[in-house]
Amino acid sequence: MEEAVRISKILSELGLCSRREADAYIEQGLVTLDGKVVTELGARAYRSQKVELKKQAAIQQSSKATVILNKPVGYISHLDDDKAFRPAASLIIQDNFQASKLYSSRNPRFNTDGLAPAGRLDIDSSGLLVLTQDGRIAKTIIGEQSVIEKEYLVRVEGKLVNKGLELLRHGLSLDGCKLKPAIVEWQNNDQLRFILTEGRNRQIRRMCELVGLHVIGLKRVRIGNVLLGDLPTGMWRFLDQREKF
Repeated sequence: MEEAVRISKILSELGLCSRREADAYIEQGLVTLDGKVVTELGARAYRSQKVELKKQAAIQQSSKATVILNKPVGYISHLDDDKAFRPAASLIIQDNFQASKLYSSRNPRFNTDGLAPAGRLDIDSSGLLVLTQDGRIAKTIIGEQSVIEKEYLVRVEGKLVNKGLELLRHGLSLDGCKLKPAIVEWQNNDQLRFILTEGRNRQIRRMCELVGLHVIGLKRVRIGNVLLGDLPTGMWRFLDQREKF
């Protein structure tokens, strides 16, 4: 027997918006069920029914910004109650905006309300950090079902244990859980390239410690199909419409 589920969940599954965004659209009267406006938060429907967003909601979705930041070391990715740490979002100002022929030159003056990191990059790491107002993009990058690759260049010191490279690729556990297979290869004498499809707390640093290495520099250079490229440290740009994670 078909089970009725929350309409916000159906909209999320359809990739039209996040659940939180769906609730906001329901409150605004911008969601329809079989052609009739949904007026109750928490309303349920069957997946076989037709759930849609009104045109005004689609316009709101298209206006939501996603930015690519080259986060410097010394900034935290998420807001923190401790004022001693500077959040990466504080760098999203007009003076740090970079436009180019390849990427959108959209007006950098935009409302940053709701702009939040899609994933973490610890204070000692640098590189590509995505901040977005769009719940669909956040879900794509950090949702429970996400299998998007994240690529890092990692400078290390120390002596790699026997079969250490094989262990980095598959065979290590953190916090009692086996890690998913990873791509790990030497770039040069002291730099490794990691490609992961998961993101546990300080995962690469802890993986390296387990095989006799100490990380002295870590930079994320790619998330899915989106590259950091030559974006200078501390600068940001908009995600271009042609770019898909």
